[in-house]
Amino acid sequence: MSMNDSSSLASWVQAARPQTLPAAWTPVCIGSAIAFNEGGFSWLVFGFAVLSASLIQIGTNFANDYFDAKTGADADRIGFERPTTSGAISSTQMAWATAIAMILAFASGLGLVWIAGTPILWIGLASLFFGIIYTGGPFPLAYNGLGDLFVWLFFGVIAVMGTTYAHLQIWSETAFWLGSSTGALCINILVANNLRDIHTDRKAHKRTLGVLLGERFLKAEYTFMIGLALAVHAWLFVASGFEAWWTLMILGVLPFTVRPLHQIWTHQDKALLNGTLKQSALVLMIYGLVVSLSLYATTIL
Repeated sequence: MSMNDSSSLASWVQAARPQTLPAAWTPVCIGSAIAFNEGGFSWLVFGFAVLSASLIQIGTNFANDYFDAKTGADADRIGFERPTTSGAISSTQMAWATAIAMILAFASGLGLVWIAGTPILWIGLASLFFGIIYTGGPFPLAYNGLGDLFVWLFFGVIAVMGTTYAHLQIWSETAFWLGSSTGALCINILVANNLRDIHTDRKAHKRTLGVLLGERFLKAEYTFMIGLALAVHAWLFVASGFEAWWTLMILGVLPFTVRPLHQIWTHQDKALLNGTLKQSALVLMIYGLVVSLSLYATTIL
């Protein structure tokens, strides 16, 4: 492989943002664990769901790279340099990559439609559509203060409920609640990102909640989302008649939230929030692992 080929491959890997894939995998793992707990787990469904979620995430990342380069939102950013903005990948190449990723996501999703029926088709089409208009179209969600709601829905409630439905072909109330808590912790990844980029977003007329409501709001939002995740587990424990011990396992996640929460409130240098973003993603991964294993354990034991 030539030096140019290596550089090109590295640019595409960077554009795909593999570090964001845990945000796609976590709701699938939790939704599958709920299905296992409720008696209907399928390895085939799990495989199709992981593949589809990964491709939608990558396609959304490509679309984000493409549209942010067009608007100039990625100019002078503090985070890693985006390949389209830097010129490593042309806008035309990125547009084609977005289309290919989304087509492959649709194709893999047809396996879930074949197993679970029309509801999964509608969830899949909505995920593809909103993945594009997150930063594209005449009213991009991320540019109009709706990015947080998008993340809560499509990386939380819809992703977890859809995965559980694909396994069971019934809607699960537990999936709704755990989808809410998963979405809340996914939002914190976005909050860390938006807090870091607030000044460049303002220059690019990207009206995130941080630009609209200020840094203090983002700090309070980050804190609230951790509280929301805790409240969901407290509610599930009480609603179970204090029998669902697995809900208490979220207490094991709390120590991992201390450092990023402290950095959110006390940072002086926006560049430090690159580390906070990674730690927020780690909190989500640990949460997904703890909740999934707890659900499997309570089913088996």
